Amino acid sequence: MPTASMDASPGTFMRTLDPLCIAEIEECDFSRLADKPRILTIERQRSFDGSLSELSIPLSPRHSSRNAEHYRIVDHLENIFSPGRRSNVSTPISQHCFEPHPMVAEAWEAIRHSLVYFRGQPVGTIAALDHSEEALNYNQVFVRDFVPSALAFLMNGEPEIVKNFLLKTLRLQSGEKKIDRFKLGEGVMPASFKVFHDPIRNYETLIADFGETAIGRVAPVDSGFWWIILLRAYTKSTGDSSLAEMPECQKGMRLILALCLSEGFDTFPTLLCADGCSMIDRRMGVYGYPIEIQALFFMALRCALLLLKQDDEGKEFVERITKRLHALSYHMRNYFWLDFQQLNDIYRYKTEEYSHTAVNKFNVIPDSLPYWVFDFMPTRGGYFIGNVSPARMDVRWFCLGNCIAILSSMATPEQSAAIMDLIEARWQELVGEMPLKVCYPAIEGHEWQIETGCDPKNTRWSYHNGGSWPVLLWLLTAACIKTGRPQIARRAIELAETRLLKDSWPEYYDGKLGRFVGKQARKFQTWSIAGYLVAKMMLEDPSHLGMISLEEDKQMKPLMKRSASWTC
Repeated sequence: MPTASMDASPGTFMRTLDPLCIAEIEECDFSRLADKPRILTIERQRSFDGSLSELSIPLSPRHSSRNAEHYRIVDHLENIFSPGRRSNVSTPISQHCFEPHPMVAEAWEAIRHSLVYFRGQPVGTIAALDHSEEALNYNQVFVRDFVPSALAFLMNGEPEIVKNFLLKTLRLQSGEKKIDRFKLGEGVMPASFKVFHDPIRNYETLIADFGETAIGRVAPVDSGFWWIILLRAYTKSTGDSSLAEMPECQKGMRLILALCLSEGFDTFPTLLCADGCSMIDRRMGVYGYPIEIQALFFMALRCALLLLKQDDEGKEFVERITKRLHALSYHMRNYFWLDFQQLNDIYRYKTEEYSHTAVNKFNVIPDSLPYWVFDFMPTRGGYFIGNVSPARMDVRWFCLGNCIAILSSMATPEQSAAIMDLIEARWQELVGEMPLKVCYPAIEGHEWQIETGCDPKNTRWSYHNGGSWPVLLWLLTAACIKTGRPQIARRAIELAETRLLKDSWPEYYDGKLGRFVGKQARKFQTWSIAGYLVAKMMLEDPSHLGMISLEEDKQMKPLMKRSASWTC
């Protein structure tokens, strides 16, 4: 993979991935992260020369001429893949055969049919190609939805569409943004856009949606973060830093950051958000400080440090970002983390504590902990909970937030390993028969009525309320590769391959185990297709991980109380 590194040095490798010789992103000090990007030369260790080519399979039209080999060598590699970090819990056994799957060619054909063109150039992919349903806004290009499509094109050596997308959305950011006569902040990125063709003037224009036509009328907080993350992925993949260095891109990043780094009344370094402002785009009780947004916020800040130029304006933001990252990492690693020991401590919390000596800093009432979490939490393992705010802990599991925490290194290496332990220990609950639960568990009954407003789409074990989303495969796969657990990703992909194509690439599945195609799920959902392709390509060539992963900063380790689940 041709790459440019803003945070990596030539010839270094991830320690957890030594056997497969994956280029390591330099363990960075935040004060040095804004250095100019350097070209990264990917090298293979001599003792494993040829191993990747032997294990490779054709995963796209560009690789169709390569010979497929049986994946038996990986059985041995998995035993040495991540020394000292493997859990005692076994993921269900896979067939360990990585033959080319017919779904791959079908997936590429479908994703190319979803391309959207503006004045003759591809600028994105529509959300879904399901012609059997009313289009609604599924015929638009969504910023968050396009990310897996963009990664697939980058991994396949087709960066032009990604560049076009980044520039077009940047131009839409600069337009006026009004909802019911109320003006949004300058830095807000659109949730989606569509191409409008004027047949009279024979002229095309882009129309953006900043939340004014979305269900619930909620502006997307995550779009700006995904834009920065994708800009870094493009730069890393292509080795072309000229796009990120354009004055327009530099200004766009600063506008996004100005919104997020503004100082006010909030005493937490996390970002205060409305319900429905992220992938969980309907009311699900995630208002406040949802893990999905905090993890993306953390990753976007780290990517911005690598991309911002060291001019007068850039230096000011670098300083603000560095301070925020140190506070944010401490806050998230301590207060959002839950494992068996921490759960036991919360169970014994005292309340109404005052002063700096308080242990129960947010005055959480132990009786407010739901009964299910005590059975769900394994002795080994842990995860970042959904939300923490005064007197409230949402202890639900959210997949995207935990995977991004691993990829951004918001999670420490010990926490990352513990998240993988949890997935293995709770395979049926979190993976089931169709990967992957967007959150767990579902809320139901009276709680569902209150939290969702009786939303008929978010019934229990459906859509955002415990539904299974195939798009999450790429995030799981990336996290598995980074933590040295590729067998988890392989098993999940094999499960998806039994149904996804046959079911026409649905948006999500219903049921506790994800056995049923969602009642209102769109077919030929583009990010379900792209998520599968990205997962397959990363397993074929794990060096692709570099465009979406950041290594831990050694300077950011807070004083933390270790728990039994971290003992590896």
